[in-house]
Amino acid sequence: MGQNITKLYEEYKDGQMDRRTFLQRLTCIAGSSAAALAFLSALEDANAAPVVTQDNPPVTEFVNYPAPKTEMRAFLAHPDKEGKFPAVVVIHENRGLQPHIQDVTTRFAKEGFLAMAPDALTPLGGTPDDQSKAVEMIRSLNSEDTIDNMVAAVNYLKTHPRSTGKVGCTGFCWGGAMTNNVAVNSTGLDAAVPYYGRQPATEDVAKIKAPIMAHYAEIDPGINAGIEAFEEELKKQNKDYQIYIYPGTAHGFNNDTNPERYNAEAAKLSWSRTASFFKDKLT
Repeated sequence: MGQNITKLYEEYKDGQMDRRTFLQRLTCIAGSSAAALAFLSALEDANAAPVVTQDNPPVTEFVNYPAPKTEMRAFLAHPDKEGKFPAVVVIHENRGLQPHIQDVTTRFAKEGFLAMAPDALTPLGGTPDDQSKAVEMIRSLNSEDTIDNMVAAVNYLKTHPRSTGKVGCTGFCWGGAMTNNVAVNSTGLDAAVPYYGRQPATEDVAKIKAPIMAHYAEIDPGINAGIEAFEEELKKQNKDYQIYIYPGTAHGFNNDTNPERYNAEAAKLSWSRTASFFKDKLT
């Protein structure tokens, strides 16, 4: 089976078939879509090559987009080449739109996405340099308005001239919870990947239309207390979902600017899974 999968992947990389056909054939060989995605993740990791070089780094800029009650500021990144790209909204942690999240957004552009990270603190004047102040400001945001502002980001990317019209959403910590809220409230969302975020209310799970891939740290009791009920309802509602819990990790394991919590192995694996998931669901 391994040789057949490798040969199929090489044919796909050589342009002999489109991604959808490749995934259909891979699923037939692997036996299930979950197994196919696992094989694909391993193949892409083993054959990974930079999507961009120093000669053509992603194009980045700050933009404004319309929301129901205000105009939101965001960091936007996309590959430096012609064409349209599947899009991803990246929602920051409770410290606002920090350089780390801008870097994550740029990484998505390197994977071939049109990526945008809204500054949720725009209505309060924007993310301050003092991260502790940002945490206080996050607490004072109006929850309903903030969800509307993130859903507006999805709508903006749906019709962006560089977008294919397919839009995913991911977020970390506070942004992970907000990603779940976007999944509940956005009818146009095509995929959602919350990282260690609080789960939506059980009665709201039925409203989720987008496939979900949720990442959790093993040592995160406050967040993890809601996993069982969330998964039970996802199953009950027959939702398309995947849940991963990373052994030995703590909340925030993906943030490489926080050495006390960062776990390189889990960050790399979760990123590989996330990128493959978005490529599968948005192309």
